[in-house]
Amino acid sequence: MDKSLSPDQRADLLLAQMTLDEKILLVHGNGRLFGPPTAASLLSNGGAGYVVGIPRLGIPALQMADAAVGVTRGAARGRYSTALPSNVAEASSWDPALACQYGALIGRELRDQGYTMSLGGGVNLAREPRNGRTFEYKGEDPILAGRLAAEEMKCLQAQGVIGDIKHFAANDQETGRNIGNVILSKRVLRETDLLPFEIALKQTEIGGVMCSYNKVNGDWACENQYLLNDFLKRNLGFKGFVVSDWGGTHSTAKAALAGLDMEQPDSEYYGDKLKEAVAKGEVPAERLNDMVKRILRAQFAAGQFDNRAPARVPDVFGGLEFAARVAERGTVLLKNGGNLLPLSAAKLKSIAVIGAHADVGVLSGGGSAQVDAAGGNAVPPPPPPPGTSPLDRMLRTPMWHPSSPLKAIAAKAPLAKVQFHDGADPAAAAALAKASDVAIVFVNQPASEGRDLATLSLPENQDRLVEAVAAANPRTVVVLETGGAVTMPWIEGASSVLEAWYPGIRGGEAIAAILFGEVNPSGKLVLSFPKSEADLPHAKVFGPAEAATPAPAGGTPDFRRQLPPFDIVYNEGLQVGYKWYDAQDKVPLFPFGHGLSYTTYAYSGMHASGGRNPQVVFTLKNTGKRAGIEVAQVYATLPAAAGEPPKRLVAWEPVELQAGESKTVTIAIDPFYLSIFNEQKDAWELPPGDYKLWVGASSRNLPLSETVRAGE
Repeated sequence: MDKSLSPDQRADLLLAQMTLDEKILLVHGNGRLFGPPTAASLLSNGGAGYVVGIPRLGIPALQMADAAVGVTRGAARGRYSTALPSNVAEASSWDPALACQYGALIGRELRDQGYTMSLGGGVNLAREPRNGRTFEYKGEDPILAGRLAAEEMKCLQAQGVIGDIKHFAANDQETGRNIGNVILSKRVLRETDLLPFEIALKQTEIGGVMCSYNKVNGDWACENQYLLNDFLKRNLGFKGFVVSDWGGTHSTAKAALAGLDMEQPDSEYYGDKLKEAVAKGEVPAERLNDMVKRILRAQFAAGQFDNRAPARVPDVFGGLEFAARVAERGTVLLKNGGNLLPLSAAKLKSIAVIGAHADVGVLSGGGSAQVDAAGGNAVPPPPPPPGTSPLDRMLRTPMWHPSSPLKAIAAKAPLAKVQFHDGADPAAAAALAKASDVAIVFVNQPASEGRDLATLSLPENQDRLVEAVAAANPRTVVVLETGGAVTMPWIEGASSVLEAWYPGIRGGEAIAAILFGEVNPSGKLVLSFPKSEADLPHAKVFGPAEAATPAPAGGTPDFRRQLPPFDIVYNEGLQVGYKWYDAQDKVPLFPFGHGLSYTTYAYSGMHASGGRNPQVVFTLKNTGKRAGIEVAQVYATLPAAAGEPPKRLVAWEPVELQAGESKTVTIAIDPFYLSIFNEQKDAWELPPGDYKLWVGASSRNLPLSETVRAGE
């Protein structure tokens, strides 16, 4: 209890006092999330995972909660949790400071509700745009995802909660996530799927890493020597502990020797079997000590032995205010034909609001990231079929937060006649649109853990609905509530398009604030939107359709379903997202980094320097009539000998400008972000030669460029 000692020293002192049985208690969970309770699990706080404390030594229990977009499953015990906008919405702000505040709010609410560890922190890349969990992640660029995750976890852990980063690694689709084998070269892994983990873990001492369900190059991620020992612990010097995804452990000795420190949610492999393996010498006692020390160290580093805060009610109103701000910053204005937006309340006599349950709420992403809706689901689902498992019900029931866009729009335009149509009959919706000054069509695409999207098209005939409304009224605004990219066969007919993602508990109010110009949109896409699925690297998601079913109806959830294994061969390699479109010379519908504003910006006067400390200097001017935030983006084309895609994002900065204001912007470029991974040397290197640096508003709108020498 000597606070002057380091977490390592304190963990060593405590470890020396522990018995073998006590050590075993700390390296596994105590009951399945959906299974019958155990004596130990009854002491759980109700979260996804629980590790018993050891009162004899004052070791606190680990109370774990899924917390990707807020603390989950609070309703069962009467708790309130702020349902934040999805991670892809937060990332679309491109703002590390906002990511910090996002993590801090989640950390506070975890702590206030008695939890000691977050199970959020997803940074898997959007290799497969149809991935059902895209909304939980931070887009397709590893540098952007890694930097934002570092800020989020740093500020979450400052609240006394252990952070977690997941799903390690290459868990880029849900179909067959328990049987799929991802095949990627070491160079591709290091420069794509592993890079956000490397950036985040180098910038912040995150306490936990969650290994994923899938195999990587032949070995399960949770018993993968290269991933856990070679890369994570030896190369990065990771001092925290590796926890399995729930049911992702497949062995005892192999997993322990490969670097897995904790099994969740139970003790199938790390209970009696581990104790026996230690007794037989199959797992050295030193390895068990290392597991336990890593867990204790994370608890000491988070202050959990020193500051045991009592549970209290979260700051409900502060959470609502912040959720609205994230939604406002993350919403992306994709198109604004004829400057239809912002709407003028004074000039509108009638408004048609159509579709997507916009009369009662906004959609959220499903699965383990699902935050309970305050007061219950705004769109009560039909009763599930008999025998539906609890897991299947959780993964497949869309949740709508009670934040009504219709009410928020009506509040902004009190003099207008605001009418709602559910959109089920496109012809009737079009008739209402034709009789109105403006039509606002809300469309959605539900997504969830446990299944991938069959297609990027909008479900339930919504494309036809938009086409009918846009044909009836040229002043049509489309608001998208999606977890990722969608195709838009109606894009030419729609005047304006807003991507609101899953906008959280104040989504309706945030959307209305942008529609009526109280907020100037500044979000930028962290995902490329294809014109059609034919433009994607793969025609369909890898694996058989049966592998998309999370659990058999009526059965206990089995995360290791007995289906034939299959390979997931990402032969696009380094060409993830916008790098694919650049390398293949394909024009996306909306490019990575794209996002419009109600004002305009001009870039000029670029000067770049290379050498050991590369940077760019340029002038950014707000040439419009209102204040705004422009995310200035810097890309680099590496020397041809490097064998890289045409360009990569290397730096950016959100710049706030008043109307008519100019600023000189200086952005330093971390040489690491210009580097490539040399497999032969097993090391990063900065290739010598000419680097072309680009500056602009998106990956396809880069008016400034200059070539510099670096790597010499």
